[in-house]
Amino acid sequence: MGIVPWVPIFLVICVLIQSSALGQSPGQEPFGRKARVTGMKKTLQETKTKFLLFKDKANQGCQIQLHRPDTLQECGFNTSLPLVMIIHGWSVDGKLESWVWQLAAALKSELAQPVNVGLANWISLAHSHYATAVRNARLVGQEVAALLQWLEESALFSRSNVHLIGYSLGAHVSGFAGSYIGGKHKIGRITALSQTIKCAHERSVHLFIDSLLHPDMQSTAFQCSSMDSFSQGMCLSCTKGRCNTLGYHIRQEHHSKGKRLFLVTQAQSPFRVYHYQFKIQFINQIEKPVEPTFTMSLLGTKEEKQKIPITLGEGITTNKTYSFLITLDLDIGELTLIKFKWENSAVWANVWNTVQTIIPWGTKPRYSGLILKTIRVKAGESQQRMTFCSENMEDLQLHPTQEKNFVRCEVNLKTAKS
Repeated sequence: MGIVPWVPIFLVICVLIQSSALGQSPGQEPFGRKARVTGMKKTLQETKTKFLLFKDKANQGCQIQLHRPDTLQECGFNTSLPLVMIIHGWSVDGKLESWVWQLAAALKSELAQPVNVGLANWISLAHSHYATAVRNARLVGQEVAALLQWLEESALFSRSNVHLIGYSLGAHVSGFAGSYIGGKHKIGRITALSQTIKCAHERSVHLFIDSLLHPDMQSTAFQCSSMDSFSQGMCLSCTKGRCNTLGYHIRQEHHSKGKRLFLVTQAQSPFRVYHYQFKIQFINQIEKPVEPTFTMSLLGTKEEKQKIPITLGEGITTNKTYSFLITLDLDIGELTLIKFKWENSAVWANVWNTVQTIIPWGTKPRYSGLILKTIRVKAGESQQRMTFCSENMEDLQLHPTQEKNFVRCEVNLKTAKS
């Protein structure tokens, strides 16, 4: 099987873990909050925010009007189902971005659980200078809170059955709604999609949509301190809540602080990849550091991946272990065999002819080169740890153009670390 071209995209996401406890504003407490909550019923007879309800995934939305119970019936609001409310962010051109309709359609698709899907359309307040839109976010949060309070009073619909999904400034709107709504009980769930991620624009939104469209291919992200540590595969642990599924089906937790979660995605949906850490110990018998090019072929119980290029980023020195991250765009199942090859080049052929020497080892002379003892692997998604040893333990040396097979083996931990 050849390599299918694909573009890995590294994401660093600052995640606000979602739970019923997160019904508070991400900013400071609004001035005069209690007074505003008290007077909200009297002042908000009409809202500048348009609240739309989607009857199906092809529907463009039916408008619900505050204090008009008949509009709930006309728009098909089902009080026995949860309400998921989409809240967009700042607008440059005064138009709703396409992801809004894509997310609404995904939430109404047959793959998702049945829910009422709504949209808080505040485009008239969001299409302005950014600083003005930021100030308007408080008013929109107040109007969202007023809608939820009215649903509680007129339709006996509990706020605990409400899930607000806010993107960019919409995340702040969701937080303000949680602050303004008042009372002992909080909004059931708030999802804040952070726009400031190191990848393509709207990637967080499309990851969220992807989790709805591909429930059997959920992306896993891992807590890590830096990109450098993550790229070495050092952060693939799921102990003590260090990893989480991203998107609609995220594991909800209560933490006072956010987490920095790292993952790799494909360029297109479905975005999921499979993360592996590889630790390889080399012994260099050549005096100078060696900087060759390697490839690995991975054979699993389901699929195989051929000729994955390996970049170590530095020359191989005497007796050193290298750790790096490899991601696959397909599920190969449980890894059973690794084929490791030193790829040849004209430059390396000349170098090799110059530096190779005959050294005594056992009863037969052998050429000096690289000795590759073991390959240790950790699968991020399954959390499985594996060790692979050379198929021929009597010949551990690796030369240019040579490919060696490594099979599953049991190695004493003390020996493996030495």
